[in-house]
Amino acid sequence: MGLSAEDAALHDVLARAQGGDGEAFGEIYRRFSRRVFGLCLHVLGVREDAEDATGEVFLRVRGALPRYDSSVPLDSWLMRIATNLCVDRLRRRLREGRLFAPGSEEAVEGQAADPSPLAEMMEKEQQEIVAQALKGLPDRYRVPIALRYYAEMSYDEIAERLGQTRQEVATSLFRAKQRLRRALAPASEAP
Repeated sequence: MGLSAEDAALHDVLARAQGGDGEAFGEIYRRFSRRVFGLCLHVLGVREDAEDATGEVFLRVRGALPRYDSSVPLDSWLMRIATNLCVDRLRRRLREGRLFAPGSEEAVEGQAADPSPLAEMMEKEQQEIVAQALKGLPDRYRVPIALRYYAEMSYDEIAERLGQTRQEVATSLFRAKQRLRRALAPASEAP
């Protein structure tokens, strides 16, 4: 079975980038930077930190491209690098005593196919509500939920990356979802 036209184009861009073509690397950045930034924002919770982390991720990617194993999907590889970097930054923040550093967070806009202005406004408002609820979670809950639902990592992958057991990850995700449900429940439903 052959590659789709999009996969073939990405394969070509990747091969050129591995050969040192700066324009090809720019194309990889253009295609994937938004998703990498979104993961960094969800994990780190601070826009400025996410911007810095995104830049560092792509610096690491550029240096590691010659060693990239094409049996792993490129987007999965990029998200793994971003996840590792963000978790390391959280650990450093904890060590430095800045676990709950102040900062602003903005919702990452979703991509929709020509929604109406009202639908766009409602979608953005909902994303901001969810982003605020996520920001309100302690790191021990926010990080696993971001890795699970934004980076699409399995429980085992999260456990390995965070140095936890699968059961600890499952418990953290369960508690995070409970807290999010409470935070997102309309005021009339609040106990």
